[in-house]
Formats: sequence, C-alpha cells, structure tokens
Amino acid sequence: MKIRISQIDLPPGYTPEQLAKAAAKKVRCQPGDLKGLQVVRRSIDARGRSPRMTVMAEADLSGKLRNGLRDVEKAKAVEPVVRPVLDHFSGLRPVVVGAGPAGLMAAFALAEAGMKPLLIERGEAAAPRAKRVESFWKDGTLNVESNVLYGEGGAGLFSDGKLTSRSKDRPRVRRLLEILVECGASHDILIDAEPHIGSDILEELVPALRNRIVELGGEVRFGARLDRIEIENGALRGVVISGEEIRTDTCVLATGHSARDIYAMLSEQGITLEAKGFAVGVRLEIPQHRIDTAQWGGSFPSLGKASFRLTRREEENARSCYTFCMCPGGLVMCCASSEGMMTTNGMSLSKRDKPMGNAAFLVPVFPNDFPSTDVLAGIEFQKTLEAAAFAAGGSDYSLPAQRLVDFLEGTDSDIPAERSCSMARPAQLRGLLPEFVEHTLRSAVPKMLGSMRGVQLDEALLYASETRSSSPVRIVRGEDGQSVGARGLYPCGEGAGYAGGIVSSGIDGLRLAESIISRH
Repeated sequence: MKIRISQIDLPPGYTPEQLAKAAAKKVRCQPGDLKGLQVVRRSIDARGRSPRMTVMAEADLSGKLRNGLRDVEKAKAVEPVVRPVLDHFSGLRPVVVGAGPAGLMAAFALAEAGMKPLLIERGEAAAPRAKRVESFWKDGTLNVESNVLYGEGGAGLFSDGKLTSRSKDRPRVRRLLEILVECGASHDILIDAEPHIGSDILEELVPALRNRIVELGGEVRFGARLDRIEIENGALRGVVISGEEIRTDTCVLATGHSARDIYAMLSEQGITLEAKGFAVGVRLEIPQHRIDTAQWGGSFPSLGKASFRLTRREEENARSCYTFCMCPGGLVMCCASSEGMMTTNGMSLSKRDKPMGNAAFLVPVFPNDFPSTDVLAGIEFQKTLEAAAFAAGGSDYSLPAQRLVDFLEGTDSDIPAERSCSMARPAQLRGLLPEFVEHTLRSAVPKMLGSMRGVQLDEALLYASETRSSSPVRIVRGEDGQSVGARGLYPCGEGAGYAGGIVSSGIDGLRLAESIISRH
C-alpha cells in the first residue's frame, strides 16, 4: 500500500536515516517497513527558536495501515496532464513569438505534438546575449534588440529563477518543473516549497530546452522581429517577420511585458487591448546576514539563504505596499531596452552567496493614475519614470541610489562602497516617482523593515526605479485563448497580461498550446 506521510519534523541538513526514523514514528512501524521512501514536498518552518524542516513523503507500507494515525493517509495519484499528440499534421505551422518562459513552453508543447512550430526571438541566443549584457553592465553599451529584457529566456533569464507559484493548476505546474529537470535543473525544484534555479543555471538550461524543440521538428530563429500580423475577415492569415511574410493561421504572441512596439502595432491594427494596473517603486538591499538573523535567528548553511515577503495595508493617505521578487544573496542590476530610459531589477545565482539581499518595494498604480485614458497610457507613465531615473543616474545607465535614511529625511549623501551594483551613483530619489508612491514608501518601508528583528534602517540602500513589475496593457482574449476579434492569435504570458512570473507564464504557454492542438 502506498501511503503519504505529512508534517514530518526534521532538523536542517537531515540524513536519510533521520527521515526514515521520523517517518516510521509517524506510521508507528519500523523504518524497514517503509519501502521506497521518497520526499515529495519540503519547506522551512522558522516559527520556533531555530528553523526546522517540514517534510511530506510517500512510501510503500509493508503490512496494514493502522487506524487513527495523524498525518498519514493513502497516497493519492497525481493526475498527469494529457500531452496531446497528433497522428498527422498537414496544416500551416504555428508561429510562436518570443522565447521567454511562455513562448518556450508553448513551442515545446506544439513541437511535442508534431506541429513543428517556428519560434522567433528578436534578441540573441542565451550565450551571446549573456556576453552582451555583461558588456552593458560594464560600460553602459546598450543594444535595443538584445539586452537584459530581450533575448532567449526572456527577462527572467537575468533574475533569481524563482519557481514559486500560487497557481492551483498543479498538474501543469508539475509538468513545467519536470520539463526543466529534464533540461538540467536540479531535482530539488520538484519538492521544494520555494524552488529556484539561479541565473547561471538558467543560461545553460534554456538552450537545452531550445535544442529539444528543434529535435522535435521545430525551428528557432534569433534576431527575428515581428513587424506585423495579417488579419483577414477577423482571422489570422500570416505574420511579417523581419520583412518576410510567413503564412500561418496560428500565432502565439508571447513577447513579454517590455515589447512596447508590439503593443503599439497591435493597437494600430485594431486588436482589442485594455489598460491595466501594475506597480512601481524602488529596489532595496540590506546585508544578507541581517535577513538570515531576522528570519532564522542566524546562518544555517544547509538551508541556504533566508528570504522575506512583506506587506503593508493601505492607510490614511498611503496606499498598500508589498515586496516583490526578493533575491537572497543576490545582485541589483541595471535594465534597459530603450535609449535614454532605465529601470532596475534583482537577480541571484544558484548558490545565492553574495553578501547582500534585495527586493522591490512596490506601490500599486491604476489606470486612473495614468496621464490619459489612452489604452497605452500606462506605457507613457513608465517612460516618464524611466527617463527621470536615467537622468538622475548620470545618463550612462548607472542606477540612481540613496541610503534609505537619507531618502526618508530628504537629505543628500554618499552611497556605501559595499553594495551589489557597481553601476550606481548617489542621487536624490525624491521627485523620481509620483508623490503618492514616494509618500507611501516613506510611510510603509520603515514599518515593514521594523517587523524584521535586527534589520538596521541605516544599512538599507535604495535604487530607483522599479517600473516593470508587470505589463501595463492586457491583450484581451476569450475563454478559448484567442484574441477577441482575431481568430488564430493567442496572446500569452506576462506580456499579454495573463501571468506574473516564470511558472505562471510557462503554464499559460502550455495551456494555450493544448488549446491549439485540440483545434486540429
């Protein structure tokens, strides 16, 4: 009989023997009675005086399951995602635009089904893109087609590679994680409650996924830009890629939240769009050892580095505030995809072993905050903030930075030499964000950090501005995933306004691919 054992309490760095003994105690049997004991979920419980591991495991039990056992039950079979495969496909091959998480997963699923998709990406492949980004971080040389935000792997290639998700679509989440493991990710991502990969591993994993798409009959083109879509009688009839017209009746549009020219092109062609809210703010970093102490009471190498998630409810004259994309032991980085504009983000490598931890502190903005009622007004809102940050940083793609205590007081100061971003300059951050955002940050951030024992406000450094937390535009689609008024066009992922991270974008790509396959 296969059983599931929950709430197994173990020390950090537990051994297989400790796991077997603790699991057997829960089941009231001998360790040898549990065959094939395997961890299916683990998380860190930091509520006590020191952190512990909480583990869920499955095993085959020799003998009868006792009645009345707590946290022990018959294991439930996980319903797998049906992977549709076509016996024969003779139609026009689908085109997938964008090689971020959504586009890669959509292209993989279509290729696996035998549809031989064409995947196009305006930026470069991961390896040359990484070199170009390193050059940008070194001397500010920007390539507007291949950069931190454009290229194979999408904006998520240079991030922490966090794979946490609130999605209830567990079968597709599992499938996505299994695909990543098959391409080189650690098996740990299948069991960790807060899995992550790291940008250094992503740079190897993404090309492996691309190669699988090609092996399955797909084609991948880099430096290929979507110029136009061709719509006839409310249906897709083709796309124009870098001047070449390609006939197709199916296009997955997974261009990411920074492809502003795509939004403009779609608007001009009459595709239904709508403005949507997002969030802006600053990226804040503090010494990682302070985070470890606040969360766990100290450093525990077997647990890695501690993270945090903070929120503050709306108060009088101040909006809500929350942290986003927390990167333990990470780096703050400069990002740009257009001349004269810049934003910021955070990233971590797989070991998360840098001395600082960082997170965005964001304040929601809504369409009525935008400068006009135009559907693309949110983009203009972003551009204004990004141009101000570019100028404040010295107009060379350095980030404007300021100590938190000086931002609160409105005073000027130097910035500490020990920081994660070398391309940063001291600047007065007041005036770079809308007044309601600045007021909320001044009110909320000290209170939010105050909830973390031992964190010192005078050690916190702010970088401005974080503007691309999500898309300010939604490409409206129906329940079947197709664009309203344009059959065959499938807006997908974060750029389409239907996802918010690697996992949610990836499963959106899988889901739309399944919808496309079902039509044939």
